[in-house]
Amino acid sequence: MGPRAAAALVLVTLIGIAAFGWPLLADRRSGLAHSQDAPWLFAALLPLLVAVVVATIADQGMDAKAVAMLGVLAAVGAALRPLGAGTAGLEPMFFLMVLSGRVLGPGFGFVLGSVTMFASALLTGGVGPWMPFQMLALGWFSLGAGLLPGAARIRGRAELAMLAAYGFLGSFAYGTIMNLQGWVILQGMGQGISFHPGDPVPENLARFVAYCLATSVGWDLGRAVLTVVLTLALGATLLKALRRATRKAAFDPPISFESGAIRMSDPGPQRGTDRDAE
Repeated sequence: MGPRAAAALVLVTLIGIAAFGWPLLADRRSGLAHSQDAPWLFAALLPLLVAVVVATIADQGMDAKAVAMLGVLAAVGAALRPLGAGTAGLEPMFFLMVLSGRVLGPGFGFVLGSVTMFASALLTGGVGPWMPFQMLALGWFSLGAGLLPGAARIRGRAELAMLAAYGFLGSFAYGTIMNLQGWVILQGMGQGISFHPGDPVPENLARFVAYCLATSVGWDLGRAVLTVVLTLALGATLLKALRRATRKAAFDPPISFESGAIRMSDPGPQRGTDRDAE
């Protein structure tokens, strides 16, 4: 990942952390409805996604076919979401985000996760104040897959095992991050798990952990198990297909030849010239 793409990702990540975490630092008189800040977050997120794409293309020398590949994968991921969303947390799109993020790298992986969630929200009617937060969370999920080590060395069963383990843990991380978005605006759930505006951050975080354990572990477990099963069952085939497609889409830096190397386009000695010399 080049410096410009890294800078764009750091900027969007800092904005995302602030968007998720500011209620923990707010006092009791602050309005905690994310419906007020969600439009601003969405407005900031769209140009930053474009900036990540442009910076990644500029750093790695990719062409328009790479962007087209990104659009195709986002459409496939959006089509997968309605197959399981709303049923015990079963969301098959997450295994595709793991494999695609691994192949595309962190920059395009982040954009893919965000665009996929946006497209799926339009497809399923899930547009609301939570949507930009979902875009950020799934973008981070795909980005993490692109940051896993050994992209050029680890292959086969070891790679699938690593991706499955990441998918399992990342599914819980996604659910936990999204819980934070909804938890701060829910009131009256019980003294031990409700958010108390203005209380010290450690106390609220302890209540947040209790809230996650009480309300979402089972839902996140369904997502995690399905991601592991699909990654192990279909991962080898899809990784090969994705790598073949991304090579054709020029995701790798263009090959350059050293000075003095033989050029295939240089004409060899002409037969007529050789006969004249004889």
